[in-house]
Amino acid sequence: MALITPFKNDLTIDFNELEKLIDYQIASDIDYVVSLGTTGETATLTLDEKKKIWGFTAEKVADRVPLVAGIGGNNTAEVIHELASIETLGYDAVLSVSPYYNKPSQEGIYQHYKSLSEHSSLPIILYNIPGRTGSNISVETVLRLANDFKNIIGVKEASGNFDQFNKIMQGKPDDFLLISGDDPVTLPMMALGAAGIISVVGNAFPSKVKKLASLCLEGNFTAAREIHNQLLKITDLCFVDGNPAGIKAVLAEMDLGRDHLRLPLVAVSDDTRSSIKQELKERFS
Repeated sequence: MALITPFKNDLTIDFNELEKLIDYQIASDIDYVVSLGTTGETATLTLDEKKKIWGFTAEKVADRVPLVAGIGGNNTAEVIHELASIETLGYDAVLSVSPYYNKPSQEGIYQHYKSLSEHSSLPIILYNIPGRTGSNISVETVLRLANDFKNIIGVKEASGNFDQFNKIMQGKPDDFLLISGDDPVTLPMMALGAAGIISVVGNAFPSKVKKLASLCLEGNFTAAREIHNQLLKITDLCFVDGNPAGIKAVLAEMDLGRDHLRLPLVAVSDDTRSSIKQELKERFS
């Protein structure tokens, strides 16, 4: 589950709310926590703020579940510098988004992750989200990295490309993990053999997302489909006005947080908020 970063009214980090969210997730029997992925608004945090969040999260999780740190960027040397920030904090793996904006070639993407692998003391999960990065990690590059580096252990796939998912599943090493990066396609991806989901909507409904994934792993796709259908509209609403504006609005309506965001992100529209309220009332009250 990819944690949001709660902010106070003055947009400083609300560590009290973060602790409550962490406890809520763990009490719901989630499998692991991702600190500072996309949903954590990492792009608007300073390195000092990120270090404080990583340290605080590790302290409050206190080895109750595994921890994954989101560390990525388009400056390979800077990413390596950030990797050193968590080496002694008790994290179990790193989720690293593919370099964005400068649109490297596939060889550039390979060399980026090769360098991270050589400098990381922790296992690395690739993160492919072309809609945000402007470039796709090709199947060939994923499989090349999976076979060449033992500490590159999986890929969070958010390309929406099922041809790509199929080919990764067909060609990957047995112990390499394909992980869903989009809540709405978790069920079909897990039907293909994906290992699970790094979820956004799980901030609000962790037990439901955990149950959905567990049912899929058991092969009970009929029961999993019921949860999938229940979550489908609220998940769509989480992305109408962008992530994490949507999930923060859901959490606010559930009295699980406030929906403060740092610019350039803004809160959801009144229409979206009204739809969120209605959906929560109809399906989750």
